[in-house]
Amino acid sequence: MQQLLQNINKGQLTVTEVPAPVARRGEVLIANACSLVSAGTERAAIGLAKKSLLGKARARPDHVRRVLEKVRNEGLSSTVRQVRAKLDEPMSMGYSSAGVVIACGEAVQAFRPGDRVASNGSHAEIVSVPEHLCARIVGKTGFDHAAFAVLGAIALQGVRLSRLVLGETAFVVGLGLVGQLTVALLRAAGCRVIGTDPDASKCELAKQMGCEIALPNVSGEDVEAATGGLGADAVLITASTASNGPVNLAAAAVRQKGRVVAVGAVGLELDRRPFYFKEAEFVVSCSYGPGRYDPDYEDRNRDYPAAYVRWTEQRNMQAVLDLMGNGRLDVSPLISHRFPIERAGDAYDLIESGAEPYVGILLEYPRQENSEPRRRVELRSPSRNGKLPIGVLGAGNFARTVLLPALQKCKQLEPAVLCSAGGVSAQSAGKRFGFATATTDAESVFEDERLKAVLCITPHDQHAEQVIRAIRSNKHVFVEKPLCLTEQDLFDIEETLADAVDTPPIVAVGFNRRFAPAVIQIKEFFTRVDAPLTVSVRFNAGPLAADHWSQDEETAGGRIIGEACHAIDLATFLTGSPPVRVFAEAIGGPTAPQVRDDQCFITLRHANGSISNVAYLSGGDRSYPKERVEVFGGGQIAVLDDFRSVTTCVGGRSRRHKFAGQDKGHVAQIQAFAAAISGTATPPIPWEEIRAVSLASILAVRSLREGVPFDVI
Repeated sequence: MQQLLQNINKGQLTVTEVPAPVARRGEVLIANACSLVSAGTERAAIGLAKKSLLGKARARPDHVRRVLEKVRNEGLSSTVRQVRAKLDEPMSMGYSSAGVVIACGEAVQAFRPGDRVASNGSHAEIVSVPEHLCARIVGKTGFDHAAFAVLGAIALQGVRLSRLVLGETAFVVGLGLVGQLTVALLRAAGCRVIGTDPDASKCELAKQMGCEIALPNVSGEDVEAATGGLGADAVLITASTASNGPVNLAAAAVRQKGRVVAVGAVGLELDRRPFYFKEAEFVVSCSYGPGRYDPDYEDRNRDYPAAYVRWTEQRNMQAVLDLMGNGRLDVSPLISHRFPIERAGDAYDLIESGAEPYVGILLEYPRQENSEPRRRVELRSPSRNGKLPIGVLGAGNFARTVLLPALQKCKQLEPAVLCSAGGVSAQSAGKRFGFATATTDAESVFEDERLKAVLCITPHDQHAEQVIRAIRSNKHVFVEKPLCLTEQDLFDIEETLADAVDTPPIVAVGFNRRFAPAVIQIKEFFTRVDAPLTVSVRFNAGPLAADHWSQDEETAGGRIIGEACHAIDLATFLTGSPPVRVFAEAIGGPTAPQVRDDQCFITLRHANGSISNVAYLSGGDRSYPKERVEVFGGGQIAVLDDFRSVTTCVGGRSRRHKFAGQDKGHVAQIQAFAAAISGTATPPIPWEEIRAVSLASILAVRSLREGVPFDVI
């Protein structure tokens, strides 16, 4: 299928052939008929992308702070590599489209194939959109009109926040696309509307949309004169400018105890005095309404009860479509241009050049017949170089910045097929890392008899199912940690391995730290020690918001199963013995944060009598080094500092070895897996240790809940 993508590094726009997405759980797969170009937002994105690296940094100081933090924690070369990789990623354009449902993911209830819907889908022939970001097209409304639903919802949310009622006066500052829709919605609500914009043609259009007065350069005095000295009951700022002018104008035009609503992105250096003397309110509208940017609502489909949140973003979209369906909202005057998707570049050239007036620019897509969407794109001819061909599931940030570069360095493996549910990441990463094929069909990866192994770098809740599927397909499998999220998942994997015919496939888990040069040095240092060891592993994990994906136990397992498993495996490797008992405690008390599991201590007893302690701590400062490991036993001590140095002490003498970079073993673990599946080495981690570490991680969380230790059996 064709999709419009932007290169973040240089700003180029291209219509690219990518695999069609799949409808994941809670998502609706839509064949687009039309999508609307949001000129203001998309022009700003293009402008930012075309800036130099310094210009980008000045525009996004928040990103600069995150980069500097990465430099402190991971080193300059690693950070530069990750930043360059991020800049090379393509960005999907567009967020307001309409089309026909062609499939529904698991748990979708509101829609069925054949339904006509509007969504926040991108400029692409086929999009997969969360259920709560879709709304049903009403009556005979055309797709070209329905494509305005998302921008209409943005305007409607501003109108709702204005609290205007029948007969009151609104002053709309900025008469671009959102401003025009705001005018039309206010008029439909029975309000008197005054508008202003520097462009006289937009003022004339606003009169068609319902403005009683619309002129360039309207002043606060003009609004007072038009309202008998009262002023506007509410001012809605729909302009897009860094200037404070719209806010100052709003302060002058709003009546005493009135309300100003900022819908567009404008300068917000408020002069307190006019707001103080008028006791006027100022609010900022957030996109299309309640639910926007809430992962529980958008990604996990957890709706807000209408009795408590009457107008969510989905219900705002539906209200706009209802108004279109009953003839109370006509957007036909706003459609100025139409382009087929293959000529999308011409549409953006028009926006950038300003060669002719424009308002609503539509991109149109060829009608999708009943044929199956194309979910596979060939990127190059298959190689015949004697390497072992493998498939990779997942092309997210960690895959692109860490594991795929590690795979690229492995001379024994041939990157054959890269799969991701969205398609864009598979196409772009596949091309960058030399894959022959990009696809969104995971099942085809398991069915491909050419592939000897599968690498799973997918969301955590998919790991167990994919490992089982790989084993049943008689494919070796490397899965990024964690192996699974529940005890039942672990038992199912173990049972599947037991049922495997002949020699079961190798199962490897991304416990990379045991492959790090610094860790191997410590392991060798204690080779001759027979006494039990005591190991302390401290993770300065850094705080994450309660709604961060990694905190969700259902999909990520939480941070203990999802990341502290690294520390449990590291302790297992250093002691040379699997854990047999686990106990964990986290912080508590009335002042503790909402999520407490990620500030805990985990104590492990190992089969050989060694003990270890994992301190997984998120309550500190990220600027401090992340990981420290201390090992004691047999009259010896070894200390690892953030994979940058190792200090050893024995016989009253200390030695410190510094490493050139922060190597955490990612490349070495892939090479060890490659050697194992080629038959030249044993599995990189014994299954008994993978099982024990995975179970200990799961039981550590259970120990936090129940307050008792558990045997790892």
